[in-house]
Amino acid sequence: MHHARTSMSTRRTLVLLIALVAGVAVPAAGQEEAAMRWQIGAPIVTYWAGPAMTDAFAEQLVAGGWNLAWCTADTLDVLQRHGLRGLLHDGLLRPESLDGGERQAQLDALIERVRDHPALYAYHMRDEPGASVFPEWGRLVAYLREKDPAHLAYINLFPIYASNEQLGTQGDPVTAYREHLRRYMEIVAPELISYDHYHFATDGRDGAQYFLNLAMIRQTALDAGVPFLNIVQACTWTPSMRIPGPDEMRFLVYTTLAYGAQGISYYVYCHPNHEGTIANADGTTTPKYDALSVLNREFVAIASELQPLQSLGVYHLGMLPDGCLPLPEDSPFRVDPPVPPAEYTPPEKVKGLILSTFGRDDRATHVMVVNLDYLAGATTTVVGPGPLEVFDASSGQWSPSPDGERATVTLEPGGGRLLRVGE
Repeated sequence: MHHARTSMSTRRTLVLLIALVAGVAVPAAGQEEAAMRWQIGAPIVTYWAGPAMTDAFAEQLVAGGWNLAWCTADTLDVLQRHGLRGLLHDGLLRPESLDGGERQAQLDALIERVRDHPALYAYHMRDEPGASVFPEWGRLVAYLREKDPAHLAYINLFPIYASNEQLGTQGDPVTAYREHLRRYMEIVAPELISYDHYHFATDGRDGAQYFLNLAMIRQTALDAGVPFLNIVQACTWTPSMRIPGPDEMRFLVYTTLAYGAQGISYYVYCHPNHEGTIANADGTTTPKYDALSVLNREFVAIASELQPLQSLGVYHLGMLPDGCLPLPEDSPFRVDPPVPPAEYTPPEKVKGLILSTFGRDDRATHVMVVNLDYLAGATTTVVGPGPLEVFDASSGQWSPSPDGERATVTLEPGGGRLLRVGE
């Protein structure tokens, strides 16, 4: 059911009246406005390029552990029936709609129609804009935020391997990408950073900049105090890229978690010109769907545990790709036996472990350990500053380690575990 939109001042009056009647403290206007702003809620699991939204497709998404689906204004009701959140796409969500005339009136009518719908989560704005158009998209983001502060204006960014021409900035990849991110954050001021990076090439080769890209996005998100989302490869669309298997998908999910992401998206769900997708063109699912049905739930379970915390450090043990840091000597967490340093020469596969710490007020209380080898499992012992507990992502339960400050964990190929100092 759609409800009439109340103005900010009317809502403020209602809040004051309710507070007076209930005899509770009256929230400050700034606090109330902050509460009306977009909040991430459950960590995001979404996709790129799915079929048109129907009840059957919505059921398939829910069964597979997805929680954010593409939609139109006309299919929001479908999402609501199945408990899904909606990423709305519409041709009016363009900078040229702010023309002050009929098109802007149509945009306003669209916002008025959807902004109180329970299933609406975000407006899809643009994929991979260059820096030269940041001002016009920033203007539209600001307009939407004024009209509907409770919903995200979603833009997806290029990866680090985009050209200077695509990025709209100059220099080597790090310099150009850093400037691209700086301008984006300054001009557009997003509430979530989304980017894509596709890692798996043909002939068994892996890209060299996956972790560098993750590190730069993570730091940008930390500096801005916003969450980020990683769009990862789930298929092939060109002879130069291979189809990732279940263990490679696990590697993508767990490395994304280790760097502190609160969202993951898969390119693509289904597409007639792509192979190895999550579903076939006729809507039937593939084995990749079955693998992701497990990984999606693990992602949400672990990211939910980490959501109240801050990502404090991400350290690579063994090989050290560009952009990665070794474990500091004073780290409160370590592994036993230590992982010896190893030379990394792209495009070989990265081996070793990630040890990433999370906590509050610069005190690390949680640690993720991830096996970077997606071809073989691994067993390691994590050593912490106090008695450790190990999180079971399938059940959502914590269990104390029988060895106190030491916890031996078995990691699947590309998999990981979350641990914490016992409460």
